Amino acid sequence: MRPLIIGIAGGTGSGKSTIAQSIAAGVPRDLVATIDHDAYYRDHPELTAGERSELNYDHPDALDTSLLVRHLIQLRNGEPAETPLYDFKTHSRRAETLRVMPAPVIIVEGILVFVDRTLREQLDVKIFVDTDADIRVFRRIRRDIEQRGRTFQSVREQYYRTVRPMHVEFVEPSKRWADLIIPEGGGNRVALDLIIGKLQNVLALAPKAP
Repeated sequence: MRPLIIGIAGGTGSGKSTIAQSIAAGVPRDLVATIDHDAYYRDHPELTAGERSELNYDHPDALDTSLLVRHLIQLRNGEPAETPLYDFKTHSRRAETLRVMPAPVIIVEGILVFVDRTLREQLDVKIFVDTDADIRVFRRIRRDIEQRGRTFQSVREQYYRTVRPMHVEFVEPSKRWADLIIPEGGGNRVALDLIIGKLQNVLALAPKAP
């Protein structure tokens, strides 16, 4: 079976990860693989930690999208991919990698997955998670403080300096490439049930291995 690659985009804190996890939980574990575009942030060992913290991580150029495309092609061809791991506290890639095995369903999520044409061409289904800005920003603050060791001041400064401007310039316009738009993130059970139901039907009709 040719892998079905699902792309999930949307603004920071929109609920992309919740949608991705819900879809993955709706099918047998061995039939799905998930890749986070955020793991593909470019490494900058030539910069100090302070200099790395000042980079614009919300611009498409901050991500090594060509590497992600190569990995998706490998997975389509039935080959495992050694995907990067990123440390958000130090703004650097880890030395180790994460091996992702080929699967009938591959989920790729990130705020910018619809921006690059070569990446869009790898996606069979494109889902945009559309959540109000006030909800998204509070989720971003909580995540960065609780999970990424940031201070409120640094989160606030980054939001006004890069997050919001890049959302307006890149993320929101990429909505036009979506096949499906889900309002209100992971709380939209109707949309999730429809997606998971369709996915289960596709997998049920797929040829079985001998």
